[in-house]
Amino acid sequence: MSDHNFYDSLVEFAEKKPLRLHMPGHKGRAMAMEEWDALAPLDFTELEPTGNLYGGDDWLEDAQRLWAWDWGMDTAFFCTGGSTQGLFTLFHLFTHPGDTVLVDRVSHKSIHNAMALLDLHPIWLSRPWDEANCTQKAVDPAEVERQLTAHPELRAVVITTPTYYGVLTPLEEIAACCHRHGAKLIVDGAHGAHLPLVLERKHNCLLGYNPYACCDGVTISTHKTVAAPGQTAVVLANRVALPEVRRASALTSTTSPSYVMLAALDKLRSWMWKHRDAYRRTAAWCSELRRRYPTLRGEGLDPCRLVFQVEDGEKLSKRLQAMGIYPELEDRHHVVAILTAAEEEEDLHRLCRALNFYGYLDQAPYAAHLAPPPLPERAMEPRDARFAPCGKCHLERAVGKTAAEVIAPYPPGVPVVAPGEVISEKILAYLYQLCYDKSSVVLVTKERPKQR
Repeated sequence: MSDHNFYDSLVEFAEKKPLRLHMPGHKGRAMAMEEWDALAPLDFTELEPTGNLYGGDDWLEDAQRLWAWDWGMDTAFFCTGGSTQGLFTLFHLFTHPGDTVLVDRVSHKSIHNAMALLDLHPIWLSRPWDEANCTQKAVDPAEVERQLTAHPELRAVVITTPTYYGVLTPLEEIAACCHRHGAKLIVDGAHGAHLPLVLERKHNCLLGYNPYACCDGVTISTHKTVAAPGQTAVVLANRVALPEVRRASALTSTTSPSYVMLAALDKLRSWMWKHRDAYRRTAAWCSELRRRYPTLRGEGLDPCRLVFQVEDGEKLSKRLQAMGIYPELEDRHHVVAILTAAEEEEDLHRLCRALNFYGYLDQAPYAAHLAPPPLPERAMEPRDARFAPCGKCHLERAVGKTAAEVIAPYPPGVPVVAPGEVISEKILAYLYQLCYDKSSVVLVTKERPKQR
């Protein structure tokens, strides 16, 4: 068995040049995009020689076992629908319709969609506000304990780490708290696939230090911070077997997963081993850039996430784009740059030249002292709001109305208003501070359904 056995099995089968009287329609030959022609021979469907993501013991299952071993967890499952698929899988795996869940307010809109689909009732977990840096801090374990004590009906706790701004929440104490109260810990680790390679902690897995080793389930987006194609992700879980995860995933996943993506996930394992030093080099570069430029600083940050903190984030982003440099996102006071092992030294020099040209060298991080986003009043449960009759409304006329879908700038996709929450004057003012204006269109419910 080779190191990336599933990938090798596809290559070997393709080299036999089988007559493909099955889908996909390109038959392993030319695709409409000629740039993809080299991948066509590996783009199979479910056959005995190629394995089945939702089937039994085969090369593909072996590939997933190897991922679990590397990360020091019981089970791994490949996703071709991103961490959105992974989160839906974990919610279905660890909760039941009607359950109450404690949800980190700094959560991606896919979590809110999962709660609506699965009829879950959220209690919001607020984070301490970092006024100087205009961001939420890490989740406070004491607040998790308080909420679990006050609400013994909670079946799961859902936390995002790292956040889009690179804020890390240590999970060991929170996991122990959850398990004392009989709750599962579900983690959105979409931006954390690289963390075992760069976190300076005592190793707890083959790759290094896995910050998610203590949780019940986590999804990591391999396409965000390591070298995998878009939409690839992996679910990692403890104390559950692979068939259970498969079954949970099947509810909301495609029945035609891309074999090119699955092969890329298998090949990625060895790539991560080979690029550990490259990630540490990138982390060192990121540390140096934080020292020289106005950035989010301090303990508990993703070593490879560079977040500029300036008076006008949109202005800095436009300046960088004018010089051919495209960051991940900008908001009122931040510009987020994702650094990975793919960065070369010249890339960082190019970024520095642009920042120096505009006078950002040796600037202190801008202290805005903004208030945290207000927490809206909830008028309806998420499912009721998502399935209620709804209509479009200009934001300036939305005060007093109930949101029918997530209202969130994207990226990062963290809701200011969640489905079922009321748009107040304070919420309106906060949205105006972001990227919204009076003519922005939002979706609101037309009527309030009967209370259940």
